[in-house]
This record gives sequence, C-alpha cells and structure tokens, in this order.
Amino acid sequence: MKKMGVSLEGEKVIMVEYMKEHVPKYHQWMQDPTLLSATGSEPLTLDQEYDMQLSWNQDPLKCTYIILDKQMIVGGFLHGQPHIEAMVGDVNIYMNDPEDSLFAEIEIMIAEPKIRGKGLGKEAVMMMMAFAVENLGIHTFRAKIGESNQASLDLFHKLGFQDSSFSAIFKEWTLELPVTKSKREELQCCVGNMVTHS
Repeated sequence: MKKMGVSLEGEKVIMVEYMKEHVPKYHQWMQDPTLLSATGSEPLTLDQEYDMQLSWNQDPLKCTYIILDKQMIVGGFLHGQPHIEAMVGDVNIYMNDPEDSLFAEIEIMIAEPKIRGKGLGKEAVMMMMAFAVENLGIHTFRAKIGESNQASLDLFHKLGFQDSSFSAIFKEWTLELPVTKSKREELQCCVGNMVTHS
C-alpha cells in the first residue's frame, strides 16, 4: 500500500522516509520532556528507537517522513541521502481505523525550536495530505492534539480541521477533516509545487 523510496520536495521543505541514519538525532530530540509531552510519547533507549524505526518502515499502515529544511541542505539535495544536518521534525500518517482503511490519522512534530512559526510545519502537513489523497486514496484525516499544544491546534484549525471530540482523560482534542472536492483541489495545488523523487 505504501510507496517506498519516495521523497517529496516543496518550497520550504523536503520530506524523506525515516531512515536508520536519522535515529540518533531523532532519539536526541525525544530526550526533551516538552516534545515527549506534546507528542504523547514515552522515552526510549537508542536501541528501542532503532527497533521503532524499523517497525514503522515495515508497517504498511504507516507512512513516516522526516522533514528537512530545504535551506539547510548542504551541497544540494540528493535522493536517497539522509541529510541529517537539515532534520527539523517529522510527519506521519496512520491508516489504523479498523472500519475504514481510507481514514488516516496525521501527526506533525517540528522538533527544532528555531524553525517553529516559519511555515515549514504547515507545508509538511499539506504535502503529506496531498500525497496520501493522491497515492493512498485517503478521504478523511484525523488529528489528536493535547489541549495544551496550542500551536498544533492553531495549525490544524487553519488547515480546515474541525473539533470532533474532547477526551477529558487524555486531555486531548480530536479534529477531523473530510477531503471535500474543494479541499482536494486545494491539495492538488500543493502537489503542483511538489516534486516526487523515487
């Protein structure tokens, strides 16, 4: 179901599949209690992080991409290279709804504080959604965001996601976005700026 060996290039970001070379820096990010809290993650050892990266790559119901800041890529972009120096976050989709395989949960993390607020997260989410609609046939997206994560809530609301429910136990909002004809057209415009390297 999942495209392998694909990278996506937009105006500000390039997204590459999560490779083992990315794990040490990703692991470093996930030592930050603020990021752990914002992503609802548990701290892992480096070995556990390597195991997680392998399992994510082998799972046909997950697409995990590392977000690279295009301006930080040294020597130009080469497909198949990890470009660790330009890593700023990740974006994921999970097709884990047992009743609807074309329903996807989407997550974004901009781990580098100096990059936040510059539009890279928005472009990465738009590109991931465009890719999922075009290549996987996704018709509805869902995002689960902690109530204290105002930056993510604002981002997803700006993208057209609507509040669906609130979990008092997990203190998180569930937001949803059906892929309407107009949303599909908006995403297709995003695809127009997107170069796929396979």
